[in-house]
Amino acid sequence: MQNQKQSLLVLTCLSVGIVYGDIGTSPLYAFKAMFSGSHALVIDPANVFGVLSLVFWTFVITVSIKYLAVVTRASKRGEGGVLTLTALAHGAAPERSKKIIIFLGMLAAGFFFGEAIITPAMSVLSAVEGITVINHNLQPMIIPIAISIICALFAIQKYGSGSIGRLFAPVMLLWFSCIGVLGLISIIANPRVLLALNPLYALEFIVNHGIETLFTLGVVVLAVTGVEALYADMGHFGIKSIRLAWFFIVMPCLVLNYFGQGALVLADASTATNPFFMLAPTILRLPLIILATFATVIASQAVISGIYSLTRQAVNLGYLPPMRIYHTSHQAQGQIYVPLANLLLFILVITVVLTFGSSERLAAAYGIAVTATMLISSVFTLVVARHLWNWSRLVTLQYGLLMLTYDALLFTATSLKFMDGGWLPLTIGSMVFILMVVWYLERQRLGLLLKQPLSAEAMVSELEQKQWSRASGTAVYFSRNEGQVPSSLINNLKYNEILHQRNVLLTFKYPDQPRVHPLKRMEVTQLSETFWQMIVYVGYQESPDIEQIYTVSRSNGFVLHPTDTLFFMSSERIKVKPSSWWHDVKARLFILLSRNALRTSERLHVPQDRLIEIGVHVEI
Repeated sequence: MQNQKQSLLVLTCLSVGIVYGDIGTSPLYAFKAMFSGSHALVIDPANVFGVLSLVFWTFVITVSIKYLAVVTRASKRGEGGVLTLTALAHGAAPERSKKIIIFLGMLAAGFFFGEAIITPAMSVLSAVEGITVINHNLQPMIIPIAISIICALFAIQKYGSGSIGRLFAPVMLLWFSCIGVLGLISIIANPRVLLALNPLYALEFIVNHGIETLFTLGVVVLAVTGVEALYADMGHFGIKSIRLAWFFIVMPCLVLNYFGQGALVLADASTATNPFFMLAPTILRLPLIILATFATVIASQAVISGIYSLTRQAVNLGYLPPMRIYHTSHQAQGQIYVPLANLLLFILVITVVLTFGSSERLAAAYGIAVTATMLISSVFTLVVARHLWNWSRLVTLQYGLLMLTYDALLFTATSLKFMDGGWLPLTIGSMVFILMVVWYLERQRLGLLLKQPLSAEAMVSELEQKQWSRASGTAVYFSRNEGQVPSSLINNLKYNEILHQRNVLLTFKYPDQPRVHPLKRMEVTQLSETFWQMIVYVGYQESPDIEQIYTVSRSNGFVLHPTDTLFFMSSERIKVKPSSWWHDVKARLFILLSRNALRTSERLHVPQDRLIEIGVHVEI
């Protein structure tokens, strides 16, 4: 029991470092953005109390109730994330709704990509801007310093986050302790701000400001950006430790800091230019800036790692073309590096920093994609609650009215910032969504075009009745679908008129679960005296390779010898069959993606001297 408590305590501390990096650095810019910019509020007790009340109750409704109490129940073997939620909703929904759920899941994933380009830029800029509190003449140095930090951050990604990850928890624990203490000291000087815990101040603010409240809500949502991370990283730490970290460390420290900033600006309105750093005594501001920089790098690292994980899931689910993925740790399967995603993210983040130039301007672009993802997550949760958890219609309706109304308000509020920069994450997210849809649909269509009329069993039965020249060893033919004849087998017989002593039809299947138990990794079925059907199951958070297949095949009683096994695969040469303009655009985009996609042999690390590729011409 003592060891379990100690383990839970360790996991709780670790989750503070990884899960809450983004939401934990929001005090750097969220409160400041409410009293600056084009829709800045007047600094008076009614407005400050109203804003603080809105922030506190957004923490309660969105983080505590929606995510920690309900959404995190939607898991597969302890794993979470928007694509896991999509898989659960897809499995539970009526047949007529399944396609809509897949497309909404792709849209949510696309929006996550779109928002990920804002987080590193926003976090690092807001931390570096603290140097102007020490010396206003250092203003021109903000952009160069921020770009240098971002360059270093993306440059070290290929080495993995394992080493720097050990520093995450201590740094973030120190960060939350500091912001909590600074906020508490300010509150002690003006304890009246604690009255804002009363929701009546939020309601009074809404009544007094009417429709203009939406502009404020659009900034309030900055306080909860990063909330998706606690659901996505649930599998790494367990929901219990994530809940403990939120209720006993993260939320109390965040509330203390926000309320401390409120107390400070009420005492001195001039501090509203940068209330976070103004909370600290002059002598401690430089150390606080350094700590804030480390905290924002950690927040950015968590988002970048999330992009890598989401990319791998999307590839395994067939939503994105295969791409090169490296494992940076022998112990932790979740630590991966995706060079293409890293390069694109780096270019976009640097572009965003140079284009917007300040956290104040970036605040307008921040949040719209997050609230869109939150809205989709709420819809999926209702589907899962009704059809998988068997909630009654009344309970589902009541929960749906609360969450969908609040999420719709937040989305509407952030949508008002569309022309001020909100278009950026939506545009990036929509582009990723289009790529996903085109790849998913055209890949399905290509599979139908290549489908052979005969089943694998019927074809094998015919082949065994004829005397073929036999080569020694084993031939493994990659097959798109179980029970279908691979094109590589047909063409090998057509051109070479030869079979091997043992022939394997190898198919990969990606079940709706994050990981597959090693004992359930492979199924081997003997179709005839010299033919076998081999099915390899891969979870959407796993990356298979040929060595794993060799190992698992032995445990299934079918030994593949690396030295006498040849792998045959089809290499499609795709051409466009002219039709409508939209068909031609989709087809050409699919061809472009296919030509640049990582080949199955490369993805599995099949040795080149063991691989035979056979070209197939097809029109789409």
